[in-house]
Amino acid sequence: MLTPLFCLLAASVPWTQFRGPNGQGETGNASLPLTWSENDNVVWKTPLPGKGWSSPVICENQAWMTAATDDGRTLHALGVALDTGKLLHNVTVFQRKEPVFVHAKNSHASPTPVIEPGRVYVNFGTAGTACLDTKTGAVLWRSEELQLEHAIGPGSSPLLYRGLFIVNCDGSNTQYVAALDTRTGKLAWKTPRSGTLHDNPDCRKANGTCAIANVAGKDQLISQGADWVYAYEPLTGKELWRCAVKGFSNVPVPVLGDGLIYVCTGFGRPHLWAIRPDNATVVWKYEKPAPAIPSPVRVGGEVYFITDSGVAICLDARTGEERWREVLRGAHAASPLHNRGRIYFFSETGKTTVVAASPQFKLLETNQLDGKIMATPAVVDNAFILRADTALYRIEQRR
Repeated sequence: MLTPLFCLLAASVPWTQFRGPNGQGETGNASLPLTWSENDNVVWKTPLPGKGWSSPVICENQAWMTAATDDGRTLHALGVALDTGKLLHNVTVFQRKEPVFVHAKNSHASPTPVIEPGRVYVNFGTAGTACLDTKTGAVLWRSEELQLEHAIGPGSSPLLYRGLFIVNCDGSNTQYVAALDTRTGKLAWKTPRSGTLHDNPDCRKANGTCAIANVAGKDQLISQGADWVYAYEPLTGKELWRCAVKGFSNVPVPVLGDGLIYVCTGFGRPHLWAIRPDNATVVWKYEKPAPAIPSPVRVGGEVYFITDSGVAICLDARTGEERWREVLRGAHAASPLHNRGRIYFFSETGKTTVVAASPQFKLLETNQLDGKIMATPAVVDNAFILRADTALYRIEQRR
């Protein structure tokens, strides 16, 4: 039996990492709004400095994210009060004379932070990792040990596990997974990728985010790099198994459930595969276009996802059979979220499409904001904390 960590979530559980406490896009018992606009169900809207596609993370009445100014030369951590929307912290964490190159669709502040009571950990890829005090904004430690050639800029978001900060580091020149001690920022373990890669260095990179799965009573770190999906012991970095999956620049988070791991194969020809972790075998392949950037979400017996170009698809999670396919239009980079039988799809044009989590397609609502949505929203209580390109919103049903 394979289950995601924290598989049952309450509405009050802090949104501690990319796509929520378990990284799976589940929103627990929250009662999120169905409709909103710039003039409806917006509790507050706060302008944000700089540029960044990192998603908000939430703990102790604060939302944290990252941003870059001066064309990536100055890298910031931003803390916002959840009740008022006030920008409480704007901390310069790193300054670079020569910022790394980023793709036009990327940013210098794309990796999502991770947070726990009293501490937030921000990551800018090869530009550095840091830990900040969430009350004062003071930088507690900095590390520039995790070096690699991103080629298109940083993208892998970290997770926290029992005192470890764990992140994929898959560059064009080197590929490994590493863990830092959250108390000190010192390297705890570092495991090179073992699978054979493409001769072209550009096809060796990836920007994936790990997930923790419980397999037969033991936690496994599920980590996807170019051409392979791996499982490691999260405390030691020991490789447990690997499965060949052709593709590179992988971004979507592995989705877990019902004894299977669902992965998108990456750029080139992105497909969706289901893998059984006990013997590292492929159970089924969906060989039509799948996401290259947005992560899928699994609800009950179905897997839902949206392609980068805006085609929403529902599959039978056990067989890979297509249940429905619907063209929603517009580019999509943010990952969908599930709440109480609804799937929320967030487009780059600021439009959110809400559909029923059902084997039959049913459009429930469309909502439009002024900004560009690249970051996956966070959830607190009954509200979305949604980051657009220039502002942060709290969206909640107004009484």
